[in-house]
Formats: sequence, C-alpha cells, structure tokens
Amino acid sequence: MRKHTPANLLLAPAVLWLELAIAAPLAIVVIVSLATRGAYGKTIYDFTLANFLRAFDPVYLRAYWRTLWIAATTTVLCALVSYPVAYYLALGAPERWKRPLLVLTVIPFWTSFLIRTYAWILLLRSEGVINSALMGTGLIGSPPKLLYSDFAVLVGQVYGELPFMILPIYVALDRLDIRLLEAAQDLGANRFWTFVKVTLPLSRAGLIAGTVLVFIPSLGAFITPDLLGGAKSVMIGNLIQNQFAQLNQPFGSALSLILTAAVLLLLAIAFKSGLKSSELA
Repeated sequence: MRKHTPANLLLAPAVLWLELAIAAPLAIVVIVSLATRGAYGKTIYDFTLANFLRAFDPVYLRAYWRTLWIAATTTVLCALVSYPVAYYLALGAPERWKRPLLVLTVIPFWTSFLIRTYAWILLLRSEGVINSALMGTGLIGSPPKLLYSDFAVLVGQVYGELPFMILPIYVALDRLDIRLLEAAQDLGANRFWTFVKVTLPLSRAGLIAGTVLVFIPSLGAFITPDLLGGAKSVMIGNLIQNQFAQLNQPFGSALSLILTAAVLLLLAIAFKSGLKSSELA
C-alpha cells in the first residue's frame, strides 16, 4: 500500500490536474471514435471499429504519405540549416554577440504563427514579392506557381519549425568541452574528422531533441498546409480538421487517435535513441 508521504500529497494536485486535462479528454475521444455519425451530424454511440477500418481506406493513404514525407523533409532541411547556425552561435560567435543572435533566433515567436503564414502568402503568390523580383531582373518571363503547392508547404513548415531545431542543438554544443576538440586536433585530427568523431557524436542528444520537436508538430500541422498548400496538399491534420468541421466527430476522433499512437511510437523511439546517446557520451 502506498504511503501518503508529504511529497505525494504535494504532487496530488498536479497529478489530478493532469488526469483532468489529459486523461479525461482522451477517454472522451476514444469513446467518440467508437461511435458513428448519424443524420444531421448526430453522434450514435454504437461502439464499432468501423471508423478505424475506414481510416485505412486507400483514399486516405495518399494524405498519410504526404504527411510523412513533408514532415521528414521538413526535419531534414531544418537540421541541415540549423546545425551550422547553432555551431556558429555556440563555438564560433564572439561572446558579446551570442545573446543578441539568440534573441534574433526566437524573435519569430513574438508574432502569431498565423500572421507569419499569411506573410508567406504575400511572398509566394503569383504577384508576390518573390515573383515580382525575379521578373523585374529578367530571370523569368512568367511567374511560376509557388503558392498552393507542396513546395510552399515545405517553405512554411521549415520557416516555422526552424527555431525548434536551432535551440536544442545550440544547448548541446554550448555545453561541449572545448578541451576535447583541442585534444583531437593535438592527436592529429583535422577539423573535418574532429567534427565527425567528436563534435557530432557529443551533440547527438540535441539533434535528437530537435528532430522530435520538429518532426512531431509537422505530422499534425494543418494551418500551413491549409493556407499555403490549398486543396492539393492535404495532410492528416487537414483531414481531422475537415471531419470535425463536417460534424463527423467519430471519424475525426479515430484519425486523431491514430495520429496520437504514431506520435507516441516516435517518442518512444526517440527516447531510446536519447538514452543510447547519453550512454555513449
């Protein structure tokens, strides 16, 4: 029998809050996912698995695949762009410039994500800033269709998720012992092999954390695909949104649970990878 120690009593309000804020809504979603949609959007609680079977219909597989590859591509692009930036902030920038540069990194958070997404519409549309500049320089004769495409979704996703990749990598590199890099160079390793053999392995935990913080939100994104991708770039987040908008809560709940299960699986994989990287370090 568990003893009611002072520590347990202090944790009780937090545990109760988590149960009310997470467990209770999740239980409601599970119950609704086993129901069916009746006339005029009425929910009929007949407890069937039809919604989960319907979720794997080939009609929706294309949206799943688009969600997966856009999320994966967003994560890879963010990692390729963020690592040099984080490396410079942690190991290359003068000490007096570190704080201002970090502030510049988080400045996008000071503006609503919705407003920033609308700004990309102004940049990418046919008469937007990018096409107007390219046509003004004579590089193109007619404006290419940048908006309402998977390319526009990728641009918006990478822009929105970039700080979530930069900051964890920066923290990992900032805690790196410079003496290890000096020792590797003293032993004959050049800058490339010092990076491959020392810097990259020791920053693996930050890279894994950034990957989780970018990939998982990208799986459930719906604002960016909806505004920048249009009807041709439907992702699973848009499917869930549309089902609830059409008063088909049971099917939308089933899709939400499938997405939740996928996210939990990825978190478990990332957690195990993080444990291995910490053991190696």
